[in-house]
Formats: sequence, structure tokens, C-alpha cells
Amino acid sequence: MLGYLQRVGRALMVPVATLPAAAILMGVGYWIDPDSWGAGNAFAALLIKSGAAIIENMSVLFAIGVAYGMSKDKDGAAALTGFVGFLVVTTLCSPAAVSMIQKIPVEQVPAAFGKINNQFVGILVGVLSAEVYNRFSQVELPKALSFFSGRRLVPILVSFLMIVVAFILMYIWPVIFNGLVGFGEHIQKMGSAGAGIYAFFNRMLIPVGLHHALNSVFWFDVAGINDIPNFLGGAQSIESGKGIVGITGRYQAGFFPIMMFGLPGAALAIYHCARPENRAKVAGIMLAAAFAAFFTGITEPLEFSFMFVAPVLYVIHAFLTGVSVFIAASMHWIAGFGFSAGLVDLVLSTRNPLATHWYMLIPQGIVFFVLYYVVFRFTIKKFNLMTPGRELAVVGDESDGYDVNIDTKTNGESETETLARRYISAVGGSDNLTSIDACITRLRLNVKDAATVNESVARRLGASGIIRLNKQSVQIIVGTRAEAIASAMKNVLAKGPVAASTAVPATVAEPAPQAVRNVDKTVIATLVAPVSGEVVALEKVEDEAFASKAVGEGVAIRPTGSTVVAPIAGTIVKIFNTNHAFCLATDDDLEIVVHMGLDTVALQGQGFTRLVEEGAVVTAGQPILEMDLAFLNANARSMVSPVVISNIDDFAGITLLAGQQVVAGETPLFEVKG
Repeated sequence: MLGYLQRVGRALMVPVATLPAAAILMGVGYWIDPDSWGAGNAFAALLIKSGAAIIENMSVLFAIGVAYGMSKDKDGAAALTGFVGFLVVTTLCSPAAVSMIQKIPVEQVPAAFGKINNQFVGILVGVLSAEVYNRFSQVELPKALSFFSGRRLVPILVSFLMIVVAFILMYIWPVIFNGLVGFGEHIQKMGSAGAGIYAFFNRMLIPVGLHHALNSVFWFDVAGINDIPNFLGGAQSIESGKGIVGITGRYQAGFFPIMMFGLPGAALAIYHCARPENRAKVAGIMLAAAFAAFFTGITEPLEFSFMFVAPVLYVIHAFLTGVSVFIAASMHWIAGFGFSAGLVDLVLSTRNPLATHWYMLIPQGIVFFVLYYVVFRFTIKKFNLMTPGRELAVVGDESDGYDVNIDTKTNGESETETLARRYISAVGGSDNLTSIDACITRLRLNVKDAATVNESVARRLGASGIIRLNKQSVQIIVGTRAEAIASAMKNVLAKGPVAASTAVPATVAEPAPQAVRNVDKTVIATLVAPVSGEVVALEKVEDEAFASKAVGEGVAIRPTGSTVVAPIAGTIVKIFNTNHAFCLATDDDLEIVVHMGLDTVALQGQGFTRLVEEGAVVTAGQPILEMDLAFLNANARSMVSPVVISNIDDFAGITLLAGQQVVAGETPLFEVKG
């Protein structure tokens, strides 16, 4: 069901993508003639009427767009099928037709049939048309009827299906329509609070891509709310009574302070909280994402940078979005958008007759910039959240000890096709990929096994996030090039199969650790056990980052002692705020990470006491941490503690020296060879 709703959600973006054209045309028209709304200037009237042509036909655009978007091969015949189905249903369910078929006077026909030209009906027809197309577009009829085979058969079948649908709607449409309007009126009666609740869930549904379905209820005339078309309609909406100054647009206005100011404030906080050595890389990521949010209102690249690594920040972001929309709606500070709440849409909406006190959204935005910055920075520091740049290696950094074998065959391909080929390789190759689609910023893929998708490879290619919705549905956040990459992926697959990527240790050309004993390599350092306990192979650690050796090469220890010592002489370059781990650098340029327990960062420092400070020069066996082992064993997910060389690529490898049990500061743990 979730996968099917995903398909509907992304299909809804096809008709929604026409809104920027309407917004630009009508916005420029209102700029030219803000006083007469086109009546005083022929060119302004031309632009406004051109945009209105799109707005006034959104229901049929939904039928066409959803049918096309949900079709398996994105063929124009599917779009035609949706249009045919919509014409049949709306014609048969018009007041005149209902009066004729049911043998009742026109004045006794329920008023709901006057609203049958509705976005809800458009979506319903689009979904049914797509299902018929996907099922019957390849059917072959007998030779005598072969002209009507395949795609030509589908509009005929849909025509008959829509007769049945229209007959059913003749009896249940008034109930459905009244129910939808009742829901819309209930939300509208909640006023500003209802707008705030909508905005909160709009953000919360973004991770699974179902916010488009929610938007269709509030943006279009699905449940009696028609916010965006009514706002863009401006003068016509006011004249018809559908547009109310200070009210229409309240489900949109409060997004401007968040997109243009709040999220850039969050980006600045993430940058300032990054480790000093990582800030240059984080600055590039955050600056690009913040600019996209400010200028165009595209926020997913920024939101996905902290959505999964620090979920609490995303919930805070959703809550603050609801608060912003509530404030703007309460104060009647109104501006609307045709695409998203960025600078472009704000400028275009300023002359719209329905825009009121829009300029107050700017000081509101400045307040939210400060609020986001302060709240995000405090939360990141307080709970030691691993936002970009605070981990040992920046997201997307290639210094994780692994090389990647990717199908890089180009055959004269364009840059986009080469990138697309690599994304196919990252998701498990053509054998694992079953369908390709995209919305504004994400690739929406169906695969045979989502576990096969190589997230680290995808991130190296530029993806800012990976979402595994279930075993067959994967989304890859790639930014505004998503549609181009998806199209290129289809072109690449048409040329032939693509192999899956493979991640192998970067030292694969060197002898395996077991064979190092037989190779004459210089031992440059010997580490002693940092804590007493039982030795555990790194591959058996229940943490993918350590077990895959992405963090580094080494071993793990299940502690039986409470004192953690330096495994070798060097400088303590980092002790985490929660005291659960430290990093040590030696004169031989070894970089060693000692991480006590798994997910112990969640304990917020409880059970750990630091005995030295960052920058201290220590000797092998010198105490660094003291642990309350009884408390940690009772509250930590696991106390298995990895000890790894994070820059092992610079050396020949390690040789394990320890047996099953080790003593802190005494038992040799492993050798490092140069």
C-alpha cells in the first residue's frame, strides 16, 4: 500500500509542475497592472488570462497528469486515456445528463453534480486510467481487429469503464462530495490552527514522499479548499467570491519565513557545529542547500542532511514550520506561491490582489532565522548530534578505507548519462532495478532487494540521502537534476545491462591481514589493550560502520575492567562531549579511535568520566577514561568497544597479537606495519 501511495504521490507532481507557468504569467501580469488587475492594460490581461487557463482546468490536468505519471512506460497514450476518461465521467455526471438519465427536473439534481469537474474526480479517473493502461496496453487482438490492439485498445476500454464509474457516481457522488467539503469546512473552521497543523504534517510526510497527497487536499479543490489556484486567480477569485483577502493563501504564506530564512539559519548552525577540520567541506554543502531553499524554495537537499542523522532536529523543524504558518495565518500576512515558497515566488506574488501585508513575512523570517540557528545549535551541542561535519569523516568523504568498483563504461555518453550509469551500479545494477521515476529532487526507484543498494557509493556520487521505504522501494535524494538523471538512467539501460558496484578494502592490493605475518614489513607501532576484557573480531561488532571496516581496521574488546587507558603514546586530539570515545594521534601519524560501547552517545555522558583533556600528551597505559561498568552494562545497547586505526590506508596493515583475554595497558593488542 505504501509503495502504491508513493506512485500516486509522484504522479501528482506531473500536473502540479504546470503551476509555475501559471504563477509566472499571472504574477507578471499583476506586476504590470496591479490596480486594474488586467482591465487597464491589454498585455497584462493577456498574461493573466493565459495563466488562468491553466488554473481553471486543473481538474482535467490532474486526470491527464496522473494517468501519464502512473503509467508504466510514460507513453502519451496513457495521458490521452486519462483525458478520454475524464470527458466521459464529467459529461455523464453533469446536471443536464443526470437529469436526463434519472428522469428528474434539472432543479432537483443535487448541487454536488455542478462540482463534478473536480480535482478529486480528476485524480480518481487518472488512477483508474493508468491501471487499465498498464494492464491492457500490450494486449494483442485477433488479426481482424489488430488495428485496435495494444495502446489503441486502452481508450476504448476506459470509455466503457468510465460509463460504469459515472453510473456509480450518480448515486454516491453527493455523499462523497459533501464528505470532502465537510472535512474542508472543519479544517477551515479551525482557522489558523488548522493551517499550522497542515504545515506540521506537510513536513513530517516528506521523508516518505506522501506530502504531495496531503498538499492536494489543501492546495486544490479536493475537500472544499482551493488555496493555490484561488490565490493565483487573484482578481477572478475575488469577483467570484472564492478569494477572500487576508484568508486565501493562509495555507501557503507561513512557508516563506521557513524556506527563505529558517532553514538557512539551520544550515549556519550545522556549519558552526562541525569539527574545524571539516568546516570547509560542510560550508560548500550547506551554502548550496541554503541558497536553493532561499531562492527557489527547494528544501529537500538541506532537510535530508539532518533528517536521518538527527531526527529530533527534523521534528523540531516540522513543529517550527507549523508555528510559522499559524502566525502568518493569524496575522493575515499573506503571500502565495505557484511552485514553492522561495524568493522568486515571493516577488511574483507581491502585486497579487490577494497578497496582504506580505512584507511582514520578511521580519518574521529574520526572527525564524535566529530561532532556527539558536535552537539547532543548542540541540546539536547539548545532545552531541552527528550532523554533517561532526562525525569522524564528512558525509560523502572518500577516506573511509574503501575503494569502489563501479561500471564506468561510457561509450561516448554525456556527463549525465555517465552519472546515471553509476547510480544504476550503486543500486545493485540493472538486474536489481525494476522501475525508474523521479520527482523534483529525488529518484524514486523500485528494486528487487533494497538491501542491495550501496548507500556509501550513492553518497559519493552526490546523493544527500537514501530512503528505503520497504524491500522494493528506494528513494535517492539527488537534488534538482533528479528528472534528468532518471531519464538518463532509462537511456543507459536501453543500451544494455549495467553491473552492480562493489566495495572492497582500499588495501586489497596488499596482503590480507592473515598473510602479513609472512611478509617482511617494518613494524612501526604496537598497541596495547586500552581496557581489560575479551577480544571480539571487528567483523562481529553489531554496528555496520565498524563491522564493514568503514571507520578503520582493528579489533574490539568486551570490557571487564572500568579503566580505559591510552593504547600507545601520543596526543589526545579529540574526546567526545559525552566522554564515550577519544581519538589519539602518534608521532608516526597513526590515527587511533577508541570507542567505548555501541550507541553509548545516547547516554549523554552518564557512566563515563574523563581523566585528561583534549590536547594532552599521554604515554601508553596512562588512564584516559573511568567507566561505571555496572551502569553501562545495564543501560548501553552493547559494551563491545572497537579500537581501530582510522587512517590504515597509509600503512601496510595490522597483525593481531592478542589472544582471547587482554589486560589494560599490558597485553599487546596488534602491530601496525609500514
